[in-house]
Amino acid sequence: MAYGLRIRVNERSWRVDAAPDTPLLYVLSGELQLNGPRFGCGLAQCGSCSVLIDGVETRSCVTPVSAVGDRAVTTLEGLPAWYARQHGLPKPPALTPVQQAFIDEQTIQCGYCYNGMTIKACELLSKTPRPSEAQIRSAMNGHLCRCGTYPRIIKAIQRAAEAARATAISEHRQ
Repeated sequence: MAYGLRIRVNERSWRVDAAPDTPLLYVLSGELQLNGPRFGCGLAQCGSCSVLIDGVETRSCVTPVSAVGDRAVTTLEGLPAWYARQHGLPKPPALTPVQQAFIDEQTIQCGYCYNGMTIKACELLSKTPRPSEAQIRSAMNGHLCRCGTYPRIIKAIQRAAEAARATAISEHRQ
């Protein structure tokens, strides 16, 4: 049975044919063909399904699509546009500072954790532009990395914070 729910994902309105209790993750991957959020545990324990809902990290595997309503959902694919809006940039960068730092620090191995770690790091830096290592560790708690690249992930988030500050300073000077 089609329900015709409306949701906003990555700055676009979508009509989805899903039962109200369908996990948001299934709608994002199955109907909208977005591959950033991934099924990991199905219990909101690993973080691989994370998305931002109105800028707050949310586990999409346990969030019913009906709970989204008019709120803005941002997936990994929409992070550059979200970042541009957050920082008043005229156009989205190809990658956010977090995404670039993850590449530069070679944090990505199997890719299992990449989505959740990136989503959570972007949320953290939007609220805490200069996080301490303890704040980073606390924020990332609950996001599992099967390859154990946690030290690189911390370095990447620190690098992204520096890059975002440098971008903000250069944008301010112009």
